[in-house]
Amino acid sequence: MPIKYADIYPSEPLLNSDAMDRPSAAGLMSVRYFQAEPDQMPEEVFEEHHVLLNLNPKAHRVQNWRDGELRDFTFLVDEIVVTPAGMRSGWRWHEKSDVIVITLDPAKIEQFAQSELGMLLDPQQFRDLPQFSDPDLCAAGVILRDALETDDMSSAVMFEAMSRVFLVKLLQKYGKRRAEDVELSSRFTSRHYQRVLSFVQRRLDQTITVDQLAAEAGMSPSHFARVFKETLGSTPMQYVMAYRIEQAIKMMDDAERPLGDIALACGFADQAHFTRSFKQVVGQTPRAYRAAKPT
Repeated sequence: MPIKYADIYPSEPLLNSDAMDRPSAAGLMSVRYFQAEPDQMPEEVFEEHHVLLNLNPKAHRVQNWRDGELRDFTFLVDEIVVTPAGMRSGWRWHEKSDVIVITLDPAKIEQFAQSELGMLLDPQQFRDLPQFSDPDLCAAGVILRDALETDDMSSAVMFEAMSRVFLVKLLQKYGKRRAEDVELSSRFTSRHYQRVLSFVQRRLDQTITVDQLAAEAGMSPSHFARVFKETLGSTPMQYVMAYRIEQAIKMMDDAERPLGDIALACGFADQAHFTRSFKQVVGQTPRAYRAAKPT
């Protein structure tokens, strides 16, 4: 009977996205970060796909059994091993591990691929893809890990965005698509996202335009707007607005801080603009939201 990967890993994760209140992202994936001394995991059949990202800069020996066949190899930094749901898999590693393990619910990923990317995933998805090198996909995984670890990267907006970046990259580059599917751009990388995010963070209290974000990413405005929406599922300005509102909600934890001050700090023209935008996104005014929060 298939089990969950987390049930048998020989150490507790240093970081675990399941512990965070992020239902949309957690509904598609779980992110766990492990460092474990040399050990082994018995052969088991898992009910999830799991994607293992190697962060260890030291090349080291790893043995991986896949449906009874042994792979004995040297594991290099930025290499990824994907084990599909339903495959009997076991592991033994001979050096301390430094890995991110991302587990994916097959049914939900299939639905995401169809509704968001127009892709029909093959039932044998990932079975013929035991190992590959992808520094950019690993970089996206590191951003997800860091979102769990540090306060300034704990934003639900950022985690949701990077979850989408990771999934879109994985499925576009390695998923099997229908012959009639149109190839979506995969040129919006995790590094592009980092530059855009850093720009938004630095200029949160200022006007931000699509042209500015496109320039930061090194793209034309029209191309940037297209690949941003294809990858993250929202327009650049929708993302910026969601980020402004999220930061405002965090600032509202200080009950003594005036709403007008929060409005200006988050880049709204005035408190009236803040109130309109907040109500449109959250469903109630900032004053009502603050009053309803438990003290």
